[in-house]
Amino acid sequence: MIEFSGHRHAISRRRPIRPVVLHSALDHRSLRHARWIFAVIAAVLLEVSPRAALAQISDVKGSKDHPMVSRYAGSVIIGYDFRKFDEFVIPLGVLKRSGERPAAGGGSSPTFEPAKSQRVEGRATRILYVGPPDRSPLEIVRNYELELKKNGFNTLYTCAGTQCGLDDGWLAEYYLYTLEKRLSQTPPRGTGRPEGQISEYALGSPINQRYLAAKRSRPEGDVYVSVYVATNRATHHKETQDHPVILLDVIDAVPIETGMVTIDAAAMAKDISSTGHVALYGIYFDTDKADLKPESEPTLQEIAKLLKQDASLKLYIVGHTDNVGGFDYNIGLSERRASAVVKELTAKHGIPATRLKPAGVGMLSPVAPNDGEEGRAKNRRVELVQQ
Repeated sequence: MIEFSGHRHAISRRRPIRPVVLHSALDHRSLRHARWIFAVIAAVLLEVSPRAALAQISDVKGSKDHPMVSRYAGSVIIGYDFRKFDEFVIPLGVLKRSGERPAAGGGSSPTFEPAKSQRVEGRATRILYVGPPDRSPLEIVRNYELELKKNGFNTLYTCAGTQCGLDDGWLAEYYLYTLEKRLSQTPPRGTGRPEGQISEYALGSPINQRYLAAKRSRPEGDVYVSVYVATNRATHHKETQDHPVILLDVIDAVPIETGMVTIDAAAMAKDISSTGHVALYGIYFDTDKADLKPESEPTLQEIAKLLKQDASLKLYIVGHTDNVGGFDYNIGLSERRASAVVKELTAKHGIPATRLKPAGVGMLSPVAPNDGEEGRAKNRRVELVQQ
């Protein structure tokens, strides 16, 4: 039974319920006026919502702008990473499919590499900004270009949209900001929201991408800058949705601090005796090359000492890399570096070539996950393996 205005109506089980029309007190003119008001309010809310969302976040704790590259006005730092010494591969050409790699859960997934690139080493700073919603990637990258030129930088490479390769946004999704390279600091822990996901998904669906690579030559060391800007269309978080997102990488080419890890011939012999191999981190190479740096000499002397103390010992000299770069490239680089060590030991330290055999395995034998720089640094090594 249902009651309307004091009248009781029986509802038949066989007959469907007819809709009851409730007449509003508003006339047609008032209804049109009310709808217009609601439309205006909705439009205003939609317009101010992105700025309001951006205003709710602040710079990541402990972060700061790079002293040589200022931020775009109104931007907020949502991700930050600084390394005293690291490497970075700067895209200098169109992104292309390079091969396949095992995918989680089985199968394989494609890998991508720029047609041309430059690997640089030094003091590495990565900053992820979210910019004002009413600014375009073009406007932002042009501002960076002018600022860098004013500060003595020369442009190495620029691209936009599909000119960067394959599809718009792929330069970030499949190369610069892949899963293992993402920052995850915003929002911080304790906010009641999933930790780090705003920065992690800041370039989850980038469009209108723009890219700029630049270099400044200095007597104390060159400085390289990589600037990627795109509008994020991912709807995960209002703080970045439909905002321009800026990924800035700055590499100051400074010498590595040597002497941080030392291992002598006795320690090498002990590890080889117990495990059949020993990992060495005191052998250094020029960026993207197989040329030994002078800082490698103390470790090479200890290897020679090890071999001279045990005339029966024969070794494989095995080069290892992290997973940055293509498979074939890293295999080749690790082989060339291992060969350089063998050449140095035979030519300079008098070790017979018959006791040494170079090999390169690239990224095939990691000792740590490659999803962070700490792990990648452990994977870049030379190992002595008993034959």
